[in-house]
Amino acid sequence: MSVRASLRRGACPALAAPMQTGDGLLVRLATSGISIGLDQAAALCAAARRHGNSVIEVTARGSIQVRGLSPASAPAFAEAVAALGCDAGDPVPILVDPLNGLAPAPAVDAGVIADDLRQRLAAEPFVAQLSAKVSVIIDGGHTLHLDAVAADVRLRADSSRWHVSVGGDAGTARPLGWVGTVDAADAAVRLLQVIARHGRGARAKDLVFDVGLGELGAVRARSEPIGCHRLRDGGVALGIALAFGHTDAESLTALIEAAAGAGASALRTAPERTLLLIGLAPDAARQLAIEAERLGFITGRNDPRRYVAACAGAPVCASAEIPARTLAPLISDVAAPLLDGSLTLHLSGCRKGCAHPAPSALTVIGANGRCALGVDGTANSGSSTSIPTEALPAALQRIASAVAESNEGNAAERLKHLAPERISLLFGGAHHG
Repeated sequence: MSVRASLRRGACPALAAPMQTGDGLLVRLATSGISIGLDQAAALCAAARRHGNSVIEVTARGSIQVRGLSPASAPAFAEAVAALGCDAGDPVPILVDPLNGLAPAPAVDAGVIADDLRQRLAAEPFVAQLSAKVSVIIDGGHTLHLDAVAADVRLRADSSRWHVSVGGDAGTARPLGWVGTVDAADAAVRLLQVIARHGRGARAKDLVFDVGLGELGAVRARSEPIGCHRLRDGGVALGIALAFGHTDAESLTALIEAAAGAGASALRTAPERTLLLIGLAPDAARQLAIEAERLGFITGRNDPRRYVAACAGAPVCASAEIPARTLAPLISDVAAPLLDGSLTLHLSGCRKGCAHPAPSALTVIGANGRCALGVDGTANSGSSTSIPTEALPAALQRIASAVAESNEGNAAERLKHLAPERISLLFGGAHHG
């Protein structure tokens, strides 16, 4: 297997195309909707230790990443993963709802459509003309859904038919209509062909001019991956999250061993940097959650760490100007009054904003070795006066304290009552204004 280190901005670090970062080569496994046996998962951890630097991540879209590979070790790691069968090797990234095939009715098994689509795309030459960022979502209609995840092409099941939309998440994608189950994969292929005809940089959202609210957009309750989810066989899946999206092979191995002891059979990945431990009895799931929390994983839906989006940061990422991931635990502690789930605090090592491309109420951006603050924008938006990195915890604590002074509404609403100028003054060190 030939392995290249991709340096093109916007490229995706697939197993056969590692991406160069500050701590070596990074690879991403296409694990959406795949059940990974616990023995397989333990072997994957061992491979991450043997061939990488032991750091394992789950991304916001639910993919597994392994860091610290070298040009010499990356091919060996790829061979190990191929033997384990835990990478779909999608020609185009295909995301399916995390409990597809396991969830009770009326949810539909989206994995059948996904497999059909993968087979068709594997034989299509136009795939080479698509941007590496183009993706497809196939959602079987379970409560653990993918409405908040953006994609170029979206298929969502409703009984025996599929709603088709393009260019966004469930609330922003443009609705195109309905197709039957036998035509669902074909509809996705035809839409991807249209995107490919507009060039390698084209995305569905760029081709949609009259964007409207989809008929099915924003009608379901928010998908909540943390906690227990009932399965069709009477068992449950326990959702736990990786704090700031990463762990190490040793901690994950300990979790896998605890899950096996509790009776789990496999794991799956899910959006929001979550792992689903499959096949537990309810009582066993509660005990496993206690052990997972002891190991440092997130098991509570109100854990403030869930609402801090932090990239790998320096020195792990060569582009980063600040150690975002190192700062994240401290920030989630001192800024806890802000982190009630109503907003996201984004720590971005640079202006690329990889950890959270969407706008955030507050974004800390690394620039020239210092920290700047953006309000209601992305890492690439305008920002205020910068401060030294060591001053960041105190700066965010001042903002959090100002927000906590009001008892009206949630943190996002209270923050909006503070003028951007006041927020900037608090961030810069002023205690009045």
